[in-house]
Amino acid sequence: MAFDETGKIWFNGELIDWNDAQIHVCSHVIHYGSSVFEGMRCYDTENGPAVFRLKDHMKRLKDSAKIYRMDIPYTVDELCEAAIDTININNMKSCYVRPVAFRGYYELGVYPSNCPIETAIAVWSWGQYLGEEALEQGIDVCTSSWRKMAPDTMPSMAKAASNYMNSQLSKLESVANGYKESILLNYEGNVAEGGGENLFLVEDGIIYTPPVGSSILNGITRKTVIQLAKDLGFEVREEVIPRERIYIADEAFFTGSAAELSPIRSLDKIKIGEGKRGPITKQLQDTLFDVINNRVEDKYNWLSFV
Repeated sequence: MAFDETGKIWFNGELIDWNDAQIHVCSHVIHYGSSVFEGMRCYDTENGPAVFRLKDHMKRLKDSAKIYRMDIPYTVDELCEAAIDTININNMKSCYVRPVAFRGYYELGVYPSNCPIETAIAVWSWGQYLGEEALEQGIDVCTSSWRKMAPDTMPSMAKAASNYMNSQLSKLESVANGYKESILLNYEGNVAEGGGENLFLVEDGIIYTPPVGSSILNGITRKTVIQLAKDLGFEVREEVIPRERIYIADEAFFTGSAAELSPIRSLDKIKIGEGKRGPITKQLQDTLFDVINNRVEDKYNWLSFV
């Protein structure tokens, strides 16, 4: 991933030069992690560039802010328009889109409400998050020694920057030990999700995923895959998953806007299924990529053309 610093960033309602998008060192967000954000992709589809589930992402941004009592001064529709404007002015056909809202510069102290809410959108080229071959070959992951936050400590439904300190710890640990990614358990010791992805497994043709109450982010790609799986005739069950159940699953995979749909071939050096992308994972992967590349009818209006 490389930034094009000749481009533009949408910042508080204006498109400004990339290097001018700066904040003060005493901004509240720097000291207390007070920000919420989103990540989505614009795909160069067969019918032109289109952002996948743009409105759903911007609604979740607003919802995350609401949980933290942050009043983003833009509507969902205004944020969607700003994202499209940012993609257009940067002449992007395929890119990653990152909106962020944060508490800015005014005063310091844990109490945040006197600090202004700043909003920005950046776009850049970003390939497969876990590597291109991961989409076909799968990845090796480990169980993290770090757990997800308990529900009465930090709200996992908010896509907040502070939550991702937890993800950073698990990612640093997994990379240091030679893995691509890790799976985190929740406060009860059951499976939650990856460091930045939701988790699915397949057993006897049935697809399972942890419920929202398992300290996970209610991922938009997660919801997409659940809907597509049902459309294909699969049964999808949201239920509590113990760690050891993944070892004996037929297939397992991650989902996320960055990770898209990436197979898991081993956990803690235990091979999952055949140790490669399974047939149901491939079917879901092919179906997802047909949708996001507009090779099939967009019956759920998930694509916003630029």
